Amino acid sequence: MERKKRNSDSSRGTKSEKPEQKSTRGGVEITKSKLLKIFTTSPGKAFGYKQLSRRLDVTDKAGRELIFDYLKELKKEGRIIALQDSNYMLNVGEDKVVEGVVDLANTRFAFVIVEGIEEDIKVATENLKFAMGGDRVKVRLIPSRGDRQEGEVIEILEREKEEIAGRLEVSKNFAFLVPDFRKLYFDVFIPEEEINGANNGDKVLVKITEWPKSASKSPIGKVIRSFGPAGENEAEINSIMAEFGLPFEFPEGVEADAEAIPEEITEAEIANRRDYRGITTFTIDPVDAKDFDDALSIQKMENGHWEIGVHIADVTHYIDEKSKLEKEAYHRATSVYLVDRTIPMLPEKLSNGLCSLRPHEDKLTFSAVFEMDETGRLYDTWIGKTIIH
Repeated sequence: MERKKRNSDSSRGTKSEKPEQKSTRGGVEITKSKLLKIFTTSPGKAFGYKQLSRRLDVTDKAGRELIFDYLKELKKEGRIIALQDSNYMLNVGEDKVVEGVVDLANTRFAFVIVEGIEEDIKVATENLKFAMGGDRVKVRLIPSRGDRQEGEVIEILEREKEEIAGRLEVSKNFAFLVPDFRKLYFDVFIPEEEINGANNGDKVLVKITEWPKSASKSPIGKVIRSFGPAGENEAEINSIMAEFGLPFEFPEGVEADAEAIPEEITEAEIANRRDYRGITTFTIDPVDAKDFDDALSIQKMENGHWEIGVHIADVTHYIDEKSKLEKEAYHRATSVYLVDRTIPMLPEKLSNGLCSLRPHEDKLTFSAVFEMDETGRLYDTWIGKTIIH
């Protein structure tokens, strides 16, 4: 009896952890943690208990009453706050700050994409601190005026770019850049001494030199490239390239390294490869093509089957790992084909020369070779280094 009494007294003096209650309504398990997760994945967004019921797939009266009980408990614990319109919102406090990436929606607002938060945070452009698409920012969550959680940018951690393409409007002692990108919500002020010979109506590229602290002012910049009068093909194409960050030329060191690559194919290199130069090999490209990316070969085998080869240029033979050429190719990722030009991933000596499978030339390649019959049934495969003609 004495032992029971001591245990009973001890339990009254110590606060025990209350296990979380669970209830199943209509086959759906309802817990307080599930309910809280809806708020934590959408901080700043308000929910009514009917919305929460729909989120939890609760359709019966008893289930909704349980949700209402959980809401009262969460409010008492200080985890959520009650709003005047009978809605509830996560109690984020004054210092709830998250990090994310800006995605401009239009000239009125943007969304900030935050990892771990279900819905993107809506930020009015006057609260963006001149952040642009792709910028990484810190956002303070603020009470929402609608269904979506809202916030305000308090710091720009990393800018995606600080150059903007657009049309120049020149006044007497200054100019403004009107951006080509229609979602950009501000113009750029350019002092007279920073116009750098560009004319009114020219398409230009401007670098931002000063970001204002007040949303009522404009960023300050300087013209670093002038593409010519708006409407002319060359000016418009160059402006598009600048807007999307496409490179205009290769760095000098990259071009020099490409020019230094020897063109001769040594006998020792040929000895390390399967020789397909005597086998019918062809490309399928337009008449005016310059960079021939891949080729096909075909020959009848002694057993009556067909050997089909798919060949691509062996670029790794010419480019060393971690070299300037490799780093530039990694940065560019791909060649870009515009209506009147190509912006290559590699310098011309490689893209249109050594690594282009041009007719009537020996080329070092990497190949996938298949043995199949007339019906297309596959019997054998081989992958490796080759030389073709």
